[in-house]
Amino acid sequence: TLGTQTDYRDGEAQTDPYSPEYIVHSDSVPEILTLATLTWGRGLPAGQATMEIIDRIREKHAWEAALPPMDSPSNIAKRLKMMEAMERKEWAYREEEIDKLQKVKMEVFKKMLQRREENQNELNAMRLNNHWQNHQKAKEEKIRKIQHDCALMLRKLIAKRKNWMGKLERRDIIREYNDFSSQTYAPLSQIGFFPDNSSDYYAVKNFYLNTFAGLCELEKSIQSSAQSSVFPLKIKAPKPKCTITKTGYIKRSGRLEAVLAQVHQ
Repeated sequence: TLGTQTDYRDGEAQTDPYSPEYIVHSDSVPEILTLATLTWGRGLPAGQATMEIIDRIREKHAWEAALPPMDSPSNIAKRLKMMEAMERKEWAYREEEIDKLQKVKMEVFKKMLQRREENQNELNAMRLNNHWQNHQKAKEEKIRKIQHDCALMLRKLIAKRKNWMGKLERRDIIREYNDFSSQTYAPLSQIGFFPDNSSDYYAVKNFYLNTFAGLCELEKSIQSSAQSSVFPLKIKAPKPKCTITKTGYIKRSGRLEAVLAQVHQ
């Protein structure tokens, strides 16, 4: 009924299986001992390439067991011939492995080149888009300036066409005063009129208000003529607001006024 909890995860626990004791004879090498150094992630689980290597090792062990002994010249020649054939076979297998590895590297290299080319194309497209937008803005600004200059030249041509003969015209005062955009109401500074220079033209200038002597004279005239009606001031005191209701309670505004008076004191 008791439960236990370890300080380690199951994946971190020791998973070495039970290995019974064994004795190896001096003249034998068990094949299973070649798998003793393999662990999970390092040789295990075995894949197709690993199984091919194991089959080749088995074939080599069988070939070594089938080699003739070196007890006669014929056996020696036969042994050398078999070794040369096995060496050619191993070199052919090695060349095939190198070809496979080169093909895999070539595929990876092609994918990397393709990915780099795609990224470069995206970067070039973005740069071209920015360049195109900048040119579009410059073109729109140039078109706007051309249109503005065109409108200005058209207005000048229309103004010149009104009096293309260069005849002198009599001033029409009624038309000038009827048109609020004429030189009468809004004269231009290019013809010599500067409204800021005479800005104080419409300012009120009074001797009695702007000078001390005028103020003294104004005060004397007021005292002599209407002293009784100017200086006395009649101020009515404001009536106090009713702070008590009909039922005899003090209003909230009255309570606040009392608190403010107490704080003021």
